[in-house]
Amino acid sequence: MVDLSIQRRLAAEILGVGEGRVRFDPENLEKVESALTREDVKKLIREGIIWVEPRRRNSRGRWKERHEKRRRGHRRGPGKRKGAKNAREDPKERWVNTIRKIRRFIKWMRDSEVIDTVTYRKLYRLAKGGAFKSLSDLKRHLAALGIQVR
Repeated sequence: MVDLSIQRRLAAEILGVGEGRVRFDPENLEKVESALTREDVKKLIREGIIWVEPRRRNSRGRWKERHEKRRRGHRRGPGKRKGAKNAREDPKERWVNTIRKIRRFIKWMRDSEVIDTVTYRKLYRLAKGGAFKSLSDLKRHLAALGIQVR
């Protein structure tokens, strides 16, 4: 095997890359071996006998696969969870979303004349006090009162 370390170093300096990325054409190794000056190496680069290998990057194939699974709810079980429940989901945000949904629903019932204003005010106060855990809980309460909701 011919020692081409001088040519490799010169080519790396000229091309502005690391020596590991410099490649020589195996068919023209004698031409590379005879190139001892920077000008000779530049000429070989122009001829395409010496070139730079493209930079290698980290593959995102595995990440994409995992990401797609997680989007579908996989790989999110108890064994994958690190933070406490409240660290993963803000309790205040959860409450705000729930109460907004409940208030929207009772307003809709009032406007659709499913309930009267007095019942609306009672339900509103109960909701504010945290009497309903969710919208389905409110619907169960209404069913117990005998109010039919579609």
